[in-house]
Amino acid sequence: MSGWVDVARVEELPPGTWRVADVEGTQVAVFNLDGAYYAIEDMCTHDGGDLASGELEGEAIVCPRHGARFSIKTGEVLAPPAYEPVATFPVRLEGGRVQVRDARWD
Repeated sequence: MSGWVDVARVEELPPGTWRVADVEGTQVAVFNLDGAYYAIEDMCTHDGGDLASGELEGEAIVCPRHGARFSIKTGEVLAPPAYEPVATFPVRLEGGRVQVRDARWD
């Protein structure tokens, strides 16, 4: 079971921004979308490249290489060339810190 990993202090992750954290060897992108926090695996399911260096358009992250779009809320694919969703992760606020964990193996 994975523990909670600190990503940033709340004030360091204002709305419209995101950070990448290493969660037990998995790169996880954590987003603040209008005060709500979401986390997805930072890996495009089309080609395995990172997503966090792409552009955020509303609730979608756009892959910087081939333009695949993913929902940061659900991980679902919103536009090809990707067809498989990205993994999502739970996020919580604890003691003024944004935290994430990998619950896939619980």
